[in-house]
Amino acid sequence: MKQELSWEDFEKVEMRVGTIIEVNDFPEARKAAYQLTIDFGDAIGIRKSSAQITKRYTKDDLKHRQIVAVVNFQKKQIGKFMSECLVLGAVGEEGDVVLLSPDFKVENGLRIG
Repeated sequence: MKQELSWEDFEKVEMRVGTIIEVNDFPEARKAAYQLTIDFGDAIGIRKSSAQITKRYTKDDLKHRQIVAVVNFQKKQIGKFMSECLVLGAVGEEGDVVLLSPDFKVENGLRIG
């Protein structure tokens, strides 16, 4: 187990619900990945992310799916692509990822807390 966080540390992590509106292949990535365009609602807007989720999900599975992502990390350059948020998922032993998502459709941009 890693170092424990204080409540103040946890509050710094801004996890929000967003809807994937576009999914593209990412052939330049070192490991198989998609480029995602995600709508986080009016307050946050549209963000892009890359995600290594090709083992469990097709592009059709992902389009219009709600996910949970951290939206306040610094942007990260991945090849020619700029990742603007971190999509969250449970990572299995073989690197397969199961996305975190709400059980019911909710408003884009809602904060996880």
